[in-house]
Amino acid sequence: MKIAALLLTLPLLSAPAISLAQQVANTLYNIQASGSYNEITTGPDGAVWFPEPPNKIGRITTAGVITSYLIPDDRDSEPNGIAAGPDGALWFTMSPNKIGRITTAGAVTQYRVPGRNNMPWYITAGPDGAMWFTQFYGNEIGRITTAGVITKFLLPSPSSQAVEIASGPDGALWFTDDGNNAIGRITTAGVATEYSLPTAQSDPWGITAGPDGALWFTEEHANQIGRITTAGVLTEYPVPSGVYPYEAPQGITAGPDGALWFMPLCCQTIARITTAGAFSYYPVDGTKGGGNAITTGPDGGLWFTTNGAGQVGDALFVTATLSVIPTSGDYRSELTFVGTGYAPNENVQIYSSGVGSAVVANGTTDSTGRFTAVGGVPESVVGLRFFLGVGQTSGKLGAASFSVTARLYLDPYYGTPGSTASVIGYGFGPFETVNIFWDNGSTALGTVTADRYGAFKGSSAFTFTIPSNATPGTNTVTATETYPAASASAIYTVD
Repeated sequence: MKIAALLLTLPLLSAPAISLAQQVANTLYNIQASGSYNEITTGPDGAVWFPEPPNKIGRITTAGVITSYLIPDDRDSEPNGIAAGPDGALWFTMSPNKIGRITTAGAVTQYRVPGRNNMPWYITAGPDGAMWFTQFYGNEIGRITTAGVITKFLLPSPSSQAVEIASGPDGALWFTDDGNNAIGRITTAGVATEYSLPTAQSDPWGITAGPDGALWFTEEHANQIGRITTAGVLTEYPVPSGVYPYEAPQGITAGPDGALWFMPLCCQTIARITTAGAFSYYPVDGTKGGGNAITTGPDGGLWFTTNGAGQVGDALFVTATLSVIPTSGDYRSELTFVGTGYAPNENVQIYSSGVGSAVVANGTTDSTGRFTAVGGVPESVVGLRFFLGVGQTSGKLGAASFSVTARLYLDPYYGTPGSTASVIGYGFGPFETVNIFWDNGSTALGTVTADRYGAFKGSSAFTFTIPSNATPGTNTVTATETYPAASASAIYTVD
């Protein structure tokens, strides 16, 4: 899987761990036409893993190569939470009553959780060498060893609905309790304590260990970020409502910059809060859904999932300057890249998607750290994207904004009425239906579905018969789609 869309975000205004000129580049990858991925984690193999409902586990490398593994004999397993285990495998939860284990080679083992329809929800590696998981129903927290032995511990309140869980710095497990409006703590011996939140019906959701020795969590309905010390002292930070009145924060993680990063469900952004409570926002263009989960990836970036849009994203910190000329064009258009702020006399590679993907251009910097390189537009979906340029010695990263337009080819592009031709398209929306017309839209020829790169080509190209009443000379074949709006035309000559 290659790039779908990229976005360079606004400067950080409240980031003491990063310079004021710092920017973040977001790369989006289209996994499927729609779908929500409720968790994401870094695996022991240097890739990022995520549940892919209804019955798959997804894996994506930092270069953007995607693999999906089918969960055997489980058409509607609905995998939800996932975490790396101490045994070199990934462990995940499934509704209504299973825990799964998947090796990095894709071999799946399933374990049935005692009870009925308890809905195992999120999972994490515990400090005791076992995996710990929440249950949305049943008032319990579960523990499973790497050998598959399951133990469950009853929570103090019968109204508990445990959601996300994380290992704390105190050797215990901490979790959010949506049903009881509380943050819970459970020891590895199964002793549970809960701390009621000051704000009623706050709907606590995501939770993570912070860099300050406390636990940080999201409050979806209260539109707040919370902090709790291991002694149970609570602090709540209202999410600013200047742009989005109700953000519904979901997943949260400790970032590589000493801050906490979270995903608003409402909107196309990722967000950041410092341990002092200062917020920053970073728009994510090219997605049709809000955010769900977020984690620090193996590339030092922040990997996140979207709600309902079938996408996974990677946010990388920008440390150099990269620009591209022109700033818009279609597949195979020639591009000139200019970079500054790199190390002197180093090679800079411009990647087609994530760092380590196919290289579209190479340049060598001069003594000032500046370079110029020439390349072409790779297959990309319509709209805004960014190219990433990485110094191979310094590791500095630049991001150049570029807008992709659609392009159409005909093969062959001439013939007689009754003969056939293929329509080949690039730069349309991922998985979108494209309408094909003859003679500037006067005759509908049919539809074709673009792939995840926004293309239809090869065996997926649209083949049609030249109308019997086609006018001799030049005729226009047009391809259009509704969302995102894209269109392109090509000329067919009728003999």
